[in-house]
Amino acid sequence: MSPNNTSSTPKVINPQNSIAEERKAPGFPIRELTYWIDGGKKATELKEYIMLELERDPLWRVNDNPNLTLAETRERAMKKIRRLADQAMSLPLENTMVRMSIISVVDPGFWTRFGVHFGLFVGALQGQATPAQLAYWMEKGALSMQGITGCFGMTELGHGSNVAGLETTATFDAATDEFIVHSPTLTSTKWWIGGAAHTATHCSVYAQLVVDGRRYGTKTFVVQLRDTKTFELMPGVNIGDLGKKMGRDQIDNGWIRFTYVRVPRSHMLMKHTKVLRSGKVIEPPLAQLAYGALIQGRVSMVSDSANVAKRALTIATRYASVRRQFGDGAIETKLLDYPIHQHRLIPLVAQTFAMIFAAREMTSCYRQLMGELGRLGDATGAKADEAIKNLKETHATSAGLKAFCTWMCLNIIDQCRQSLGGHGYSAYTGLAQAYSDFAVHCTWEGDNTILTLQCGRYLVATALEARKGQPLPANLAYLNHVVAQNGSTKSTEPCTGSTAEEVSELRVLEAAWGSVAANAILSAVRAFETGQAKGMSKDNAYEFSSAARLHAARMHSYTYLLQRFVTQVEQSPTALRPVLTLLARLFGAHSAVQHSGEFLQSGFYSGPQIETLKSFVNLACTEVRKDTIPLTDAFGYTDYVINSPLGRYDGNVYEKYFDLVTSLNPQKPVPYFDSLIRPLLERSTESELGPELEIDQEE
Repeated sequence: MSPNNTSSTPKVINPQNSIAEERKAPGFPIRELTYWIDGGKKATELKEYIMLELERDPLWRVNDNPNLTLAETRERAMKKIRRLADQAMSLPLENTMVRMSIISVVDPGFWTRFGVHFGLFVGALQGQATPAQLAYWMEKGALSMQGITGCFGMTELGHGSNVAGLETTATFDAATDEFIVHSPTLTSTKWWIGGAAHTATHCSVYAQLVVDGRRYGTKTFVVQLRDTKTFELMPGVNIGDLGKKMGRDQIDNGWIRFTYVRVPRSHMLMKHTKVLRSGKVIEPPLAQLAYGALIQGRVSMVSDSANVAKRALTIATRYASVRRQFGDGAIETKLLDYPIHQHRLIPLVAQTFAMIFAAREMTSCYRQLMGELGRLGDATGAKADEAIKNLKETHATSAGLKAFCTWMCLNIIDQCRQSLGGHGYSAYTGLAQAYSDFAVHCTWEGDNTILTLQCGRYLVATALEARKGQPLPANLAYLNHVVAQNGSTKSTEPCTGSTAEEVSELRVLEAAWGSVAANAILSAVRAFETGQAKGMSKDNAYEFSSAARLHAARMHSYTYLLQRFVTQVEQSPTALRPVLTLLARLFGAHSAVQHSGEFLQSGFYSGPQIETLKSFVNLACTEVRKDTIPLTDAFGYTDYVINSPLGRYDGNVYEKYFDLVTSLNPQKPVPYFDSLIRPLLERSTESELGPELEIDQEE
């Protein structure tokens, strides 16, 4: 962009007219795309009903959040919890789920505080308790939050991702039929426990099960933290507040230390491992089933990534359609009309659609898996083996996607924030706080790097099995193109196209990404085998290949997202297929250009074909630009949910931005003028200046 050299002042264009221009001739039915994104007309109407209900409720005011103190923020969140806890018990489950998905965008800190109880604490009961135990805790008020408010005690000061290394112990005392829960070291202090500081009466504590001096691994125990009547801490329980954080201050994170706290044996959740009155430990034949409970949070964060990205892009694209800067004529040019701004934002729109469809597929797979595991019970044999295989695949895929999508979303938020220029730094324009609030997704529920490595380990193990003739899961079928039936490696068939249309056709892009992902996985396999050839143990060989595994998992995640995108294009209504096809091609091609070296190395694309692919990305950005505002309109968020004057539907950004800033920051006397500013301005130079410095000068 270069400034206008003319001396005349550019004509000021009404921003409302500017955004209205964008909606004159959409290339697809906007409402129909909203239905497709949401999962149908009924789902969209329910979403709109809930958004309006929240907007009209004074308790759900959000535009003044930047000015609240820590105490005010937490108190307001607690008022909302009371309201929503009552609604959760009286409304259909579908309504509650949609409501929470909207709230995760409107007020992510509150969503976390509410979710700690209903998602994590109650989720631990549902996933780890026997039917009798679950009924007991539900009767005690766990589901209704009447008599019990729960928190989730996994992370410790010294351990996070390494759950097997947790130091808190739960030692069985056969004489009293109790477990003694204890924090033996400083680093065993439970840390980052949401709800612990002010709210929780009970905690699902993850601790090392110890019976007769033998350790049986990390299990889950329900421990009462506070008296439910007086709210005093229970004997042996110490709790503190972790205070101010980078974001999500609505949640009262705290630390917990246990000093020989006794709980009944029945408070160990025994759906899987059981401890009998005699002290006998019965471990499940399928210990891996316990991992199923960890998947739900990761799946929800893939959906949350898509939802938060939708809001960020709505703000950035609407502002780019009304903000004018420089130009060659009397009227300044819209930011969105500059090719560099199109390249800045439009590929992110394609990425967001890819996340939307990946989240849909991942959610469906998770529900199917949990239904399968529920029907399995304690059965063994072929069905159990198949269930475990599906569990491992879903566990690995959700781990990789959680990391990939939360990283992608965090980048989208920041790129959108930067695209707002200086206004992006304001707390009132919506994206600075969004970044601070979302960043935690990259480290909680599993550090992203660790989760990506877990996915990479699964990919290596699956490739090794494929060499032995084992069938591949559907989302890894691309390995069949590089691994022969006898286990040998085959060469990838290169792309034969030469035009922009030919190298960017969806099936070609699918094959291209399959080639790159397969090449990356085989590279990780070779690194793993090199480690073993050097005499390393299996685990050490995996560590030796960690960089290659990380890369393989990232390439696989790109491939998975493109595969899901293509599937949704094929299933979409006819009227939506052209625009969705273009977006899918842009996602695949832009991502390929960003990693062009991988495609050259795999041999799928040549150097000239990569250049042709770049020209397609330029063309696609120009084409999508025509429908950028209709596309982000189709995300279907109201101005209340967007909560940014720069992202208003009507384009009246400057007036509303000015009104918001001035209303929340009224002019008043400077409180420290007399104490600090006046003394600074009126200080005596004679008393405050030191002796004059003498400088020798040549005569």
